[in-house]
Amino acid sequence: MSEQPRPALASLGLSPLSPVSSRADLVADSIRTAILAGRIRPGDTLVERRLAAELGVSKTPVREALIMLAAGGLVVLTPSRGTSVRLLDATDLRKVQEVRLLLEPWAVAATTRLGVDVGPARAALARSAAHLDTVDHGELSVANRDFHRALYAGCGNEFVIASLDGVRDLAALAAVSLLWPHWPTWREEHVEHERILKAVDAGDADSAQRLTRQHIELSGQRAVEVVS
Repeated sequence: MSEQPRPALASLGLSPLSPVSSRADLVADSIRTAILAGRIRPGDTLVERRLAAELGVSKTPVREALIMLAAGGLVVLTPSRGTSVRLLDATDLRKVQEVRLLLEPWAVAATTRLGVDVGPARAALARSAAHLDTVDHGELSVANRDFHRALYAGCGNEFVIASLDGVRDLAALAAVSLLWPHWPTWREEHVEHERILKAVDAGDADSAQRLTRQHIELSGQRAVEVVS
């Protein structure tokens, strides 16, 4: 029997948005961060009225934000169950890995060749390092996502970036909800990130591409092993 979505009764940890920032994209960013940080869990039901109250906005931008998140695959809209955070299985993880392997190594190499500033990636890596000992899975998840995005977002191809944004969110969801609670791989992943960033800093696009591919392969193997 498949797991039923669970109503999210406790506070979701969302901060009210100012009236000038109550657009759907900002609402989506806030909900996405709460999901990837583990404050809203896979299977949890997302109630528009409650989300709107916590964010201090009307239901309209919340409804639009949930549609945006559903388009990326992070949440699921169904007539019978309403809106809930996606429950990932081994098939989902394999598909996520396939897309990442096709696009992300190329994108990181392209960013390297274009000489894009990787300061945001360096900052995200520092945030990750700060939480290795405290083992805050939520902060590690968000920092890791930001690290990857900072490296592929400079590739110069908005279609590749949009595709990677969706699958990278799902990879982060898999890490915080499936992998890390059972297999503490965050230190190994941090070292792998350091090596990738070193290659990018050195302008070595070939090494950056190879190391990114190896990292994605290892991450995918770890996640699939946990859920298989």
